[in-house]
Amino acid sequence: MQQTLNTTLLIIGGGPGGYVAAIRAGQLGISTILVEGQALGGTCLNIGCIPSKALIHVAEQFQQTRHHSQGSALGINVAAPTLDIGKSVEWKDGIVDRLTTGVAALLKKHKVQVIHGWARVVDGKTVDIEGADTRIQCEHLLLATGSKSVNLPMLPLGGPIISSTEALAPKALPKRLIVVGGGYIGLELGIAYRKLGAEVSVVEAQERILPAYDSELTQPVLESVKQLGIKLYLKHSVEGFDAGTHTLQVRDPNGDSLNLETDQVLVAVGRKPNTQGWNLEALNLDMNGSALRIDQRCQTSMRNVWAIGDLAGEPMLAHRAMAQGEMVAELIAGQHREFNPTAIAAVCFTDPELVVVGKTPDEAKAAGLDCIVSSFPFAANGRAMTLESKSGFVRVVARRDNHLIVGWQAVGVGVSELSTAFGQSLEMGARLEDIAGTIHAHPTLGEAVQEAALRALGHALHL
Repeated sequence: MQQTLNTTLLIIGGGPGGYVAAIRAGQLGISTILVEGQALGGTCLNIGCIPSKALIHVAEQFQQTRHHSQGSALGINVAAPTLDIGKSVEWKDGIVDRLTTGVAALLKKHKVQVIHGWARVVDGKTVDIEGADTRIQCEHLLLATGSKSVNLPMLPLGGPIISSTEALAPKALPKRLIVVGGGYIGLELGIAYRKLGAEVSVVEAQERILPAYDSELTQPVLESVKQLGIKLYLKHSVEGFDAGTHTLQVRDPNGDSLNLETDQVLVAVGRKPNTQGWNLEALNLDMNGSALRIDQRCQTSMRNVWAIGDLAGEPMLAHRAMAQGEMVAELIAGQHREFNPTAIAAVCFTDPELVVVGKTPDEAKAAGLDCIVSSFPFAANGRAMTLESKSGFVRVVARRDNHLIVGWQAVGVGVSELSTAFGQSLEMGARLEDIAGTIHAHPTLGEAVQEAALRALGHALHL
């Protein structure tokens, strides 16, 4: 017999957006049920952000050790290393397990009821849980179902054709890997696999890698990719895969066909909102392309039905989903909030790393702003030299009339950690003088942030 549960807030999806919303709702004393069909933590914790960074770290450590086995400039010499990929995956899984267990403990601590099962929407106040013989009635419904990998019809997943999910849990490493898609997911994983010893090629339909970023910013990544020996097939389109000969058929810019031999093909052409399979259509909500349309409070076109994260479209970032989830819980608790961040940092964990916060020079120009654009190279930064990483730079974009900073970008080793400083300066309305006048610790990569601001004002000290 079907049981019926009643709650104030029902959340579908236990990824970063959903679980943060649930924790915050619990803190605020809102009766909350969270439904998740797979593991808590969603794509991010289980098959995305966290495991990919773990694999990238393994790859970096292996490459460094191999570098030292060939006699390094640092005077460190070791025997040639070997890799036990099974052990590496086990270590990565341990991190994932600790984090997902932590999420479960936090939800329990804040009295959130977690139901493991697949939700099926009946209406805006009613959801059935398949397999659990349970119906849930709620006052507020929060949709946080995330996104999934885009598949290519000519490359159906299975066997040698894999998605990022399989790439993050290899049983063995392929000798040859072709990555289809030169965006951040494809390049992060392609670089990691190359460092782990695979021969890697990247096929990208656009004329350059990381086409979402400007060419000046991606140039150091391009140089690194070439130095690593990754083959690039730019402006090439994929036509299909021949399992018999293990070849990927691609078409070059002249329209000629090429057959590329490989052991595995990683399809990494992007992600799309996860709108299928849970009867979302029953709500007949307004759409914005393939995503749900939401307002500045994350409300959909139906009263008391909310949507956050990747389901609501770009930018598909875990930290955006978390911020939205926290806000929705506070709105349900009666607080006054709006989701209007000045900027949301986008970070690409390639080698070197990329960070974009706020407007790029081109975006500032398109918005009709007259801006000063100034860069400071890591080649002139002492800390970068001691890290053997002199490529890259920090770039600031500020209005010429009042020096208000409208954007930061950086490329270099470890620059993901500068994203916090960039985001704070934009949220707090900092001007060039504020950053230039803040004493930055020496020797740090962060000095390049101050120097970029000083250079924009016409008096860089170390250039």
